[in-house]
Amino acid sequence: MATPFLDQAEKINAIDKNAMLDFCVNTPKHYREAAEIAKRITVSYHKPENIIIAGMGGSGIGGDLLKDWAKNKLTIPIEVNRDYHLPAYANEKTLVLIISYSGDTEESLSAFLEGLKRQCMVYCISSGGTLLKYAEKLKVPYLQVPGGMPPRAALPYVFVPLLVFMEKVGLVSGVTEEITEALTVLEKISKDNSPDKPVKNNFSKTLASSIGETAPVVYGFGFYRGVAQRFKQQFNENSKSPAKWEYFPELDHNEIVGWETSGKASECFSIIFTRDGDEPVEIKSRIETTKQIMEKAGLKMFDIEAQGKSDLAKMLSIIVVGDFASVYLAVLRGVDPTPVKTINHLKDTLKKSGVKEKIIGELEKI
Repeated sequence: MATPFLDQAEKINAIDKNAMLDFCVNTPKHYREAAEIAKRITVSYHKPENIIIAGMGGSGIGGDLLKDWAKNKLTIPIEVNRDYHLPAYANEKTLVLIISYSGDTEESLSAFLEGLKRQCMVYCISSGGTLLKYAEKLKVPYLQVPGGMPPRAALPYVFVPLLVFMEKVGLVSGVTEEITEALTVLEKISKDNSPDKPVKNNFSKTLASSIGETAPVVYGFGFYRGVAQRFKQQFNENSKSPAKWEYFPELDHNEIVGWETSGKASECFSIIFTRDGDEPVEIKSRIETTKQIMEKAGLKMFDIEAQGKSDLAKMLSIIVVGDFASVYLAVLRGVDPTPVKTINHLKDTLKKSGVKEKIIGELEKI
C-alpha cells in the first residue's frame, strides 16, 4: 500500500468524509466531558447481589470493559447481556444497567422491559430515543449523554458513566484518580498518532500500513480481553474488514492449533498482541512461546504496548491506538469509515418484524 498517502491531509479528508478521525484526535476531550456528565449520576438503589449490563455493539462493549476493569475490584458478579432476554436469575436484587446510545436498539429495549417486569434495579444510559422516553415516563433513573455521534465513537459516554456508577453505589473506589491519569495518557497518545504525525513517527499509521489487505486478528489477556474485542470491532466498522479476536490463556488451548497447517492462508492475516510491561510471568511466557510457534506459519505479528500505570489508563491507551489504526486502514483502502450500510440495511429489514412495536406496546401497559 502507498503509505505516504497517510501523510497527505487533503487525501485523508477526501476519503474520511464524515470526519471519524476527528473523534480519535478529540478522544481526551470526549473522555473529559464524559467524566463531567457522569457526575450527575445519583444512585438510590441498595447494594446489588449481581450486575447485568445490557447493550449491543458500540454500547455493549462498555460493559465488557467495565467487567474486565472490575474483575479484581468487585466482589459481586457482572454479566454482559447481548440478547433480547435477561438471564433467569435476574430479580429485585439485580442491578440492570441498560446501555443504548441511540435509545432505539430493540434488544436493549427488550431487556429494559424484562428488567422492569422482574422488579430489577434498572438504570439507563442513552442519548435519547425510545429508551429515555419510557425511562422518564416510568420514572426509571437515567443519565442522558450527548447525541449525534456514531455509537462506536461514543464509547467515552457509555463507559465512563459505568465506572462512576460503580463508585457511587459504593462498589469500588479510586475511579476519579484513574480517570485523571488516563486523560494525561490519552493526550499524549492522541498527539503521537494524529494525522499531522508522519507515518515514520506514527505507530497507528505504521500498523495500518503493515496490515495492508490482510485480516487483523487481535489477542488480549486479563483486562485487555475486552480491549481486544473493541479493537476487532473497530476494524469491522471503520475499516470494513473481516477481523477476529481471542485472548490468553484460552487461545493456547485451541486457536494456536489452527495455524499449524494454515499454509498460504496465513498470508491473509496479521496478528496484533496487546502487551503490558507488568505482564504476569505466566502470560508473558505464553505470549512469547505462542509468537515463536506462529512465526513458523509466516504470520505478520505486531505488539502494542500499553501506557500508563492504572488499569484504566492502560486499557484506554490501547483502545485509542486501535481507533486510529482502524480509521487509517479505512483510508488506505479508500473507504469512508463512518457509514455502516450493512447494519443499517439489517435494521431496516428487521423493522418489518414488528418486534420493537410489540415491546413498546408492553411498556405502555406498565
